[in-house]
Amino acid sequence: MHWLFFVSPPADGPANMALDDALMRRAARTGEAVFRVYGWSAPTLSLGRNQRARDCYDLTAAQDAGISFVRRPTGGRALLHDREITYSATLPALNAAAARRTYAFINTVLLDGLSRVGVAATLATGVESLPPGPRPCFDVPAEHEIAVGGRKLVGSAQWRRDGALLQHGSILVRDDQRWTNTLLRAPAASDPPAAATLEAVMGHSPPISTVADALRAALEAHVEAGVGRFVPDRPVSDDARNLRALYHDDAWTWRR
Repeated sequence: MHWLFFVSPPADGPANMALDDALMRRAARTGEAVFRVYGWSAPTLSLGRNQRARDCYDLTAAQDAGISFVRRPTGGRALLHDREITYSATLPALNAAAARRTYAFINTVLLDGLSRVGVAATLATGVESLPPGPRPCFDVPAEHEIAVGGRKLVGSAQWRRDGALLQHGSILVRDDQRWTNTLLRAPAASDPPAAATLEAVMGHSPPISTVADALRAALEAHVEAGVGRFVPDRPVSDDARNLRALYHDDAWTWRR
């Protein structure tokens, strides 16, 4: 499979989700895969596709804290995008077996990339995937998720449609995921356990460029055909612009 690598500038929630969706549609059209690394222009709480969120959050408190909301096309639980680095991978995938292989492959790339910046992460074991809910995504690492010292470092989720797959996730730089609990109308009695972070392991907060370079080197090491540079073309730009309205729509964000 031909892979392309893409580092995009920070954007708001609807724009980021729309671009991931557009890249997934491109994968279905072209048969090419794109690995994207990106950031967020403002703190944003993303909700899993099937997570119940309507009436669960204090929107006034979120607004006062400068935190907006967006619902992802992928599943999983609530995740605050702020002091973290997000990746996405879009590629053809015809069935669930291909999705499982992709998840394992992307984990291999992520673990290799993290090792290149001095982070000795491993795959968590023994905890089954947790159902969608208001608790933070980084509460507990599920089996096969990437962790350091038993604490979750990377949260990932998938979505498959029309012969293509999107997998995206977050690599924490600092741990601010406890905000997801404080914004709930009925917060849990205790804050979630502390997550692993790049800052804690590396002793400093790395710039996105450092992590992106390491991930590209890791991808190149595991792809026989080499890795090219992705430049958004007209169909992707048009799709992303049109899809932005969906991810900006309250009917989608608070669909359940």
